[in-house]
Amino acid sequence: MNYFAGLDVSLEWTGVYVVDAEGGIVREAKVLSEPAALAAFFARLEVGVTRICLEAGPLSQWLHDGLAEAGLPVVCAETRQLKAVLSATVNKSDRDDARGIAQLVRVNLIRPVHVKTVSSQEKRMLHANRRFMLKQLCDAEANICGTLRNFGLKVGKVTRRGLEARVLGLVAEWPMLRARAALLAEFVRLHRMMLETVRADPVCRRLMTVPGVGPVTALTFRASVDVPSRFARARSVGAHFGLAPRKWQSGEVNRTGRISKCGDAMMRATLYEAANILLERTTRWSWLKAWAMGVAKRRGKARAKVALASRLGVIMHRIWMDGSEFRWKREDVDTAAA
Repeated sequence: MNYFAGLDVSLEWTGVYVVDAEGGIVREAKVLSEPAALAAFFARLEVGVTRICLEAGPLSQWLHDGLAEAGLPVVCAETRQLKAVLSATVNKSDRDDARGIAQLVRVNLIRPVHVKTVSSQEKRMLHANRRFMLKQLCDAEANICGTLRNFGLKVGKVTRRGLEARVLGLVAEWPMLRARAALLAEFVRLHRMMLETVRADPVCRRLMTVPGVGPVTALTFRASVDVPSRFARARSVGAHFGLAPRKWQSGEVNRTGRISKCGDAMMRATLYEAANILLERTTRWSWLKAWAMGVAKRRGKARAKVALASRLGVIMHRIWMDGSEFRWKREDVDTAAA
């Protein structure tokens, strides 16, 4: 007989619920949220588990890798799916959640998600930390300018490099300048680390041949996709990152709505920024920009940027898979396709 386990993970403890093929309860327990403790629990279990499922979350990468190294059949489930199903229960508890996950994996209704490799996680962590530090730096600069404005001291338009000299020209000393200098130094350090990582990665260098795609977009795409072969078709990349329109069909009603905005929000925002750069700031002409300008003429710039963001994901995926570079002329694209 097959047996299935559901894990409801929290910071300290993990609720474990084991059921058989008929849905009967085999074992229920609370185990420390540690890979070694969970592996030891399943090793002591009297029956062999066919599948173990845990919800994707902050600890899921660590626990999944630990259980997989122990030889256990573990998968991660999509958070949105579990939330939609488990919200139908009357009472919410860790025990009920673990039981619900176990029953879902028993009837094979779990949609497994891709667990990123350690290398991909490190690249994403670097980009996320750089992005966070940049936000803190911008907030500090806005705080400095806003505070001085309350006393009639107007900083005006100034570059980031010249901000400190401008502020010191208005006031003798300002403690926030020291905090801002520390933030700027750490942001520059993280930015250089990101550039070094991109420079050493041949995939990122090829992705940067696409107009509008810089080091940030290339590294984010590299970390978010992780394994390009997991997409059967390149056009699925845009939908995976929430850039495909929603569909509502019931009876005679058939509506196409806005983009779904599901999936990786950071990657979606980065692709949109790259599309905006290509349309607004890139001066070199290409077939891709001509296509986007045509969409903007027919549907408006806002929709054109979303469509271009989705197409950028498709192109970058194909470049990664083919080992090629971006072709600027339409004739070169048609020749390669033939």
